[in-house]
Amino acid sequence: MLSIIKDISAFELRDELWSGALETLEIIIQEDKVQEFMDLLEDLYPEPVSITTINDLLWFEEMFLFAQLDIGELVQKRL
Repeated sequence: MLSIIKDISAFELRDELWSGALETLEIIIQEDKVQEFMDLLEDLYPEPVSITTINDLLWFEEMFLFAQLDIGELVQKRL
């Protein structure tokens, strides 16, 4: 299998995601937490990871992300 590593912004990441991950990323963007999110990803994954790993984190671990990013309960209740 061919592996390609590239640096991407959160806005470029949006084009790579699917399903629930897109919704979570949109909330992060709306709440102006993009830089904090990208910093968190770098802390969580110091080595390169697949887009599937990032997608799954956003899709299935949104409450963890919201807690880490200090995104309030009102936003979380919209889900």
